Amino acid sequence: MSPVAETKSAYAAATVADVSTEIAATGEVAMPKRLAANIATPRAHSADGRDSLFERFAWAYIFFREKLFRDDTERFVKALWPEGEPAAATRLIELGCGPGFYSCAIASRFPHITALGIDRSARQLDCARDKARSGALQNCRFNRDNVLNLSHPDESFDALIAARLFTVLPHQEQAVAEMHRVLRPGGRCVIAEPRYAIWASLPLFAMWLIAAITGMNSGYREPSRAIVLSQEAFRALFMTQPWRRVRTWHDGRYQYALCEKG
Repeated sequence: MSPVAETKSAYAAATVADVSTEIAATGEVAMPKRLAANIATPRAHSADGRDSLFERFAWAYIFFREKLFRDDTERFVKALWPEGEPAAATRLIELGCGPGFYSCAIASRFPHITALGIDRSARQLDCARDKARSGALQNCRFNRDNVLNLSHPDESFDALIAARLFTVLPHQEQAVAEMHRVLRPGGRCVIAEPRYAIWASLPLFAMWLIAAITGMNSGYREPSRAIVLSQEAFRALFMTQPWRRVRTWHDGRYQYALCEKG
């Protein structure tokens, strides 16, 4: 049996329609003008020639991240630094940071550390930088990078976090190998991933739906269904590297991995 769970597209369309109706009815979230203008503005394609939903419809994913997804900041902090807070000059990296939700939250909480968020989407990174500037965060920055081939030397970081990274990421073992490589001995990483395909796929459903409605529904590199690992496959993924300690657990809609490098 494959450890990858897939969703049914008919159910997905209804779910996205419900979300869209709620947004329209409440009027609570306005699309940022700069991001709205970007929808119809072509940006650079990926190396394989395909565009990205996270680039073209950045505002849609940002809405999900800011308004609907669980805030795991406290879980990340407690798992990374159970003694209370990080040491001075701690270096944190977030893989697949999107609009910078966690990097900014942790940098704001601990001004004596430095946080770096990396992502492939230039528009997600633009939003993340805006968030850091609005919070006057001098210890938080964002760069474009590839989680499968990070530009940083070995043992560059003390802590690493990622949330919902594997839902759209191929070659997951390579990503875990990069996590292990860039962490210093004694460093920790905490990963949060959704457990249920319907919930995990909502952002993809929404972006594909918007693409269809606007007539821009081809040539994207993202799948139409999110990848969701079983508990066994999730743990096995992290066992591919020689961590000193690996702990996995689940809480509601999410599962977590805490890995410590020897």
